[in-house]
Amino acid sequence: MDATVPNHADLACLRELERKVLWLASWTIHNANHVRPNQDGLKIGGHQASSASLATIMTALYFQALRPEDRVAVKPHASPIFHAIQYLLGNQTRGNLENFRGFKGAQSYPSRTKDVDDVDFSTGSVGLGVAQTLFAALVQDYVKAKGWAKDLPEGRMVSLVGDAEMDEGNIFEALQEGWKHGLRNTWWIVDYNRQSLDAVIREGLWERLENIFRAFGWDVVILKYGALMQAAFQEEGGQRLRDWIDRCPNQLYSALTYQGGAAWRKRLLDDLGDQGPVTRLIERRSDEELALLMGNLGGHDLPSLLDAFAEARTHDRPVCFIAYTIKGAGLPLAGHKDNHSGLMTPAQMEAFRAANAVRPGHEWDRFEGLGRPAAELDAFLKRVPFAAKGRRRHGAAAVPVPAALAAPSQKALSTQAAFGLILNELGREKTELAERIVTTAPDVTVSTNLGAWVNRRGLFAKSALADLFKKERIPSTYTWDFSPDGQHFELGIAESNLFILLSALGLSHSLFGERLLPIGTVYDPFVMRAADQMNYACYQDARFLLVATPSGVTLAPEGGAHQSIATPLVGMAQDGLACFEPAFADELAVTMRWAFDYMQREAEGEGEPDERNWLRDETGGSVYLRLSSRVLEQPVRTMDAELESGIVQGAYWLRRPGPNAQVVVAYSGVVAPEAIEAVGMLGEDRRDVGLLAVTSADRLHAGWSAAQRARERGKPHARSHVERLLEGVPPHCALVTVQDGHPAGLGWLGSVHGHRTRALGVEHFGQTGTIADLYRHHGIDAQAIVRAAEALSPGRPVRHLKAV
Repeated sequence: MDATVPNHADLACLRELERKVLWLASWTIHNANHVRPNQDGLKIGGHQASSASLATIMTALYFQALRPEDRVAVKPHASPIFHAIQYLLGNQTRGNLENFRGFKGAQSYPSRTKDVDDVDFSTGSVGLGVAQTLFAALVQDYVKAKGWAKDLPEGRMVSLVGDAEMDEGNIFEALQEGWKHGLRNTWWIVDYNRQSLDAVIREGLWERLENIFRAFGWDVVILKYGALMQAAFQEEGGQRLRDWIDRCPNQLYSALTYQGGAAWRKRLLDDLGDQGPVTRLIERRSDEELALLMGNLGGHDLPSLLDAFAEARTHDRPVCFIAYTIKGAGLPLAGHKDNHSGLMTPAQMEAFRAANAVRPGHEWDRFEGLGRPAAELDAFLKRVPFAAKGRRRHGAAAVPVPAALAAPSQKALSTQAAFGLILNELGREKTELAERIVTTAPDVTVSTNLGAWVNRRGLFAKSALADLFKKERIPSTYTWDFSPDGQHFELGIAESNLFILLSALGLSHSLFGERLLPIGTVYDPFVMRAADQMNYACYQDARFLLVATPSGVTLAPEGGAHQSIATPLVGMAQDGLACFEPAFADELAVTMRWAFDYMQREAEGEGEPDERNWLRDETGGSVYLRLSSRVLEQPVRTMDAELESGIVQGAYWLRRPGPNAQVVVAYSGVVAPEAIEAVGMLGEDRRDVGLLAVTSADRLHAGWSAAQRARERGKPHARSHVERLLEGVPPHCALVTVQDGHPAGLGWLGSVHGHRTRALGVEHFGQTGTIADLYRHHGIDAQAIVRAAEALSPGRPVRHLKAV
């Protein structure tokens, strides 16, 4: 079987499988809502109509046009169609279909991490899967340009897109980035059913889409008329019918589709009657035949689709297919404007069952009710090219990581600058680790300290482009040479694109069999602008290192909303993302070394709910570093195993409290000087004051939560790292927490052993001024820390404490 239009027998099999796919998808949703027990009585949901509009397109793709190297992002609401196809191919189980939208059942939206049936890209938050295919195509080009994956043919990155999904802005941000990088091997197939969730889309949208895609260098293929329509247009009067179809408003076409053949006849005769040939064209068809003709749009016509896909296989240009369809095609819901969340009633399902010749009790049988012999259909499925190599996920060996990364030796340094120095030193080396790192940033490459790395390793492009300033001998600190050897993706200033590219780069080992270690930098205040895309990347289990800098109030003197208040909480809440906030360069070196290893861990399963598993230390994940441009004096110390372990686990004692401690100060990040100064002041009048350096509130909290669950499940001796750290702290001791971010990020620490706690942090946007002014304004300077300790643990007033 090849990519050309199939022979007569194979086309007959495809038509039968098209029917079966629609049946299985519809029955899966019906079973979830009307058959299986429903304890709480809530609607299970599902999208019978949205699935139905893609049944033919997905049949053509998965059973004929696709190859094992192709990767597909399925329109979220077509998940039942996808699961039905995978069930027929043997990649999905009946049990999962019966448990659709249930715990561990087939997912309502295709999921790489939760579904068993070889999902390429998770979809669900609409528009993100679409952009993901574009960036995956760029990553494929990157891998090929390096001479890797030589045995893997180039695949097409395919997205099935709802027409209403094209409202999502991130799609158009991605289009521009694709144009910049010479996008290839990408197909976007727009399911142009002209209905959104709540309405019918505006007239003429297809023209706007065509113009946009052509402007960005894409081919555009309009699939509007099926074979029946095209044949009718060749009859006498056929051109008049075609003109009427082209002029018909979307709402009217949908309404007539829902009403059926008699309504079509009346409207067509009213508009075109008494005109000789076209009237005869209409009259010689029965109501059923007329409805079939008017529903024969290009997106529901297998020969038209297969021809178009075969033609697109002959070149590598990006292609947008605008495939006209009917929402709910083949179902009694077809065309109705309210069909998006509509479900067939039991009576309608029984009529649909009869039309498909499915006997009660045989609803899940693979070939029940079909008109071709089961052996012929089974043989056809065994020859499907897409499934020829079985499960299509690849693996890649881990890249060796050194036992330690050297920390910069400067006496005073910011963590942002330290990051650039560490990466620059890696760039000097000819190691596999250095070769597999790929960096990217949304137009903040230099200001996030990637400049030195890029000078060494270059910017990536498929063809060489010299730095004109360098060529003209104009002095410049940075060299921007583009070539296939480069290891930095230059992006425009769109954080959405950053995270979706990181997602694609971080899945390269699975998609293309080649391990990459992506590093993305961004200003921390703008992580929130792409929080959905970041969540999407983590949900897919993509592996990347996010360096968000500057963080906290560092940018605030410039004015505006240049502060990141909530990102510590984002880092703690986001599954699949270990968040760190180191204060010093040696902490950062330890964390980066650990991150390169952690990003590559791929152990299966969750195991028992202990601290290590909850921290994903076996399964690995991505890493988020909140760094700062604030210059701090660096500690002079030896990095021993205990200190390194504490940094990685989330905290260590910078000053261990004694047995008579009245106050412990816990800080995170670059407020270290204020915390150290405050502890010094408190030590004048209090004994055994402790200072806890928190490098990862995220890992501390996750471990503590896991230990609590373990104890609830019969493991009374389970202890987390933070509990072990605080075991020797007297219960009457006061705890003051301080961080350059929302105070809740550390405020929970007092709950570990019930200590009286005052949490200091940034709860609102501050005024402009120096960093010291801003910390004072937010109440996180040394004076404020001491006052908080005084309030919790009254004693003699600390000398030199200034009045409020």
